[in-house]
Amino acid sequence: ALERYAAENAKVLLPAPGERRVVFMGDSITDSWGRHHGKFFPGEPYINRGIGGQSTAQMLLRFRQDVIALQPKVVVILGGTNDFKASLGVPPEATRNNIMSMVDLARANNIQVVLSSLTPVCDYFTPQTNRRPIEKLAELNDWMRNYAARNKVVYLDYWHAMLDDKGVLRKEFTLEGLHPNDAGYAVMEPLAEKAIDAALKQVR
Repeated sequence: ALERYAAENAKVLLPAPGERRVVFMGDSITDSWGRHHGKFFPGEPYINRGIGGQSTAQMLLRFRQDVIALQPKVVVILGGTNDFKASLGVPPEATRNNIMSMVDLARANNIQVVLSSLTPVCDYFTPQTNRRPIEKLAELNDWMRNYAARNKVVYLDYWHAMLDDKGVLRKEFTLEGLHPNDAGYAVMEPLAEKAIDAALKQVR
C-alpha cells in the first residue's frame, strides 16, 4: 500500500502561513478515524494517513511521502499493535527501532512528534488478547512513555483512558474488541488535541 495516498498527496498544497498542519500516521486505528467511526477533527488542518493492517516497518517505509513531504508542524504516530501478530513475529527491539527511526526522521525535518500509546483490546466480543496480549501492549507503551520522556517528545496516553476495571478495553468503546467505535474516538479526540497543542508549543 505504499502508493495508497499518492494521488491525495499530490493534491496537498504547501501549508499556508501560520497553518497548524498535523499528519496522523498509523494503522487501522488511525485509518478508521472519521472514515468508519468517530469524527476526524472537523475544521482542523489535520491529515489522516493511516493504513489498516500495517506494522511499524511498513509505516516507516512510507514515512517520507506520507508525512515529511506534506510539511506538517506535527506528526501523531500511532503504531505497533500489528507487530504483535503471530504471522509477523516482529522482535520487540525491531518495533522500538522503527518507532525511533520515525521520530528521528520527523525531527530531522523540523516536525514535532506526538508519540501515541497503543489502545487496549478486549475479548468481550471476539478473541483479541491471544494475538495482542495486554501485558505485551502495556510493555511497549511503558517503553514509549519512557523514551518520550528521555527525548522530550510529547507522549499521548490513550491507554489508561480506555481501560475498564478488568484492565482491558472498555466494552462500550468498541464493536469487536480491537477498533474504537464512535464513543472510543470521542474519548481519544480531546486527548489528541491536548497533545498536539503541547507539541505545537515546541515549534520554533
